[in-house]
Amino acid sequence: MKENVTAKPKVWLITGVSRGFGRELALAAIAQGDSVIGTTRNGQSDMETSGKLIVFALDVTRAQDVVSVLTKAWQVHGHIDIVVNNAGFGLLGAVEEVEEAQARQVFETNFFGLLNVVRAALPNLRSQASGHIINISSIGGFAGFPGYGLYSASKFAVEGLSEALAAELRPLGIHVTIVEPGYFRTNFLSGSSLQRASRVIDAYAATSGKTRESADERDGQQPGNPALAAKAIVAVTQSEHPPLRLILGPDAIARVRTKLTQVAEDLQAWETVSLSTAYPTIPD
Repeated sequence: MKENVTAKPKVWLITGVSRGFGRELALAAIAQGDSVIGTTRNGQSDMETSGKLIVFALDVTRAQDVVSVLTKAWQVHGHIDIVVNNAGFGLLGAVEEVEEAQARQVFETNFFGLLNVVRAALPNLRSQASGHIINISSIGGFAGFPGYGLYSASKFAVEGLSEALAAELRPLGIHVTIVEPGYFRTNFLSGSSLQRASRVIDAYAATSGKTRESADERDGQQPGNPALAAKAIVAVTQSEHPPLRLILGPDAIARVRTKLTQVAEDLQAWETVSLSTAYPTIPD
C-alpha cells in the first residue's frame, strides 16, 4: 500500500465527538497537527485540544440544522478534507421484541442522520474535487447477529449506501470508506449508548437473550482499544488508495470470514437452482 507522505495538515469534520470512536478520532487527528470540527448534541466538549477543535451543537436527524452547521463548518477553514459520520447508537433486542418507534428511531439516527450529513457535504466536496467520507458502521453492518437485528439493519443500510456512493464519487476524486469495528472498549454497551427493547419474549432466551446477557458481561471488558482504532482510521485517510472497507479487530475479521464462507457454500450448493431461472439461450 503506497501512502501519501505529505505533512500538510488536514481539516476533519466528525459527528459525535463526545465519546467513543468520535472522541478518540478527534484526539488522534489533533495529535498529528490536524484541525477538527466536531459535533455533539449540546455543542460542548471537555477535550484539551490546544485550539485545534471547534464544536457545534447538532442533532443529525434534523436535516435543516445539518445544512446550517455544515455551512458554518466549511466557512471556518474554507475547506474540509475528511467527513466522518460517527453519530449513532445501538439497539439490543430480538426483531419481534423491538417496538416500531424504537426501530424508526435507530434508523433516523444511524442511517438518515448519516444521509443528511452526506447530502449536505457533497456540494462542497464536489466543488473541491477532493475529500474522504468515513462512515462508521459495525461488523453488525456486514453480518447480522441475534439481538441486534434492527441495529444491524440500520448499518446494513449504511453499507449499501456507502458502496453505491463510493462508485459515484470515485470519478470525482472523492473517497468513501466504511469502518466495521468489532467489540471495542467504548461505552457502546452502556446504558448511555445502547438502547434495549422495551419488552422481553421468553421464546428468544437462547438467542437474543444470550446476547443480552453477553452485553452486560462484555461491558468494560471488550478486547479492542479505541485509541488504536482511531490511529488505524487516520492511517486510511493518509493512503492514496484507501479501502472501501476497514475491518477492525480480530473478532470482526473472524465474523467476516465466517460469513464469506457461508455465502460461498450456499452459492455452490444452490448454483444449479439459481441458474435454472433464466430464459433459455436461443442459438444464433
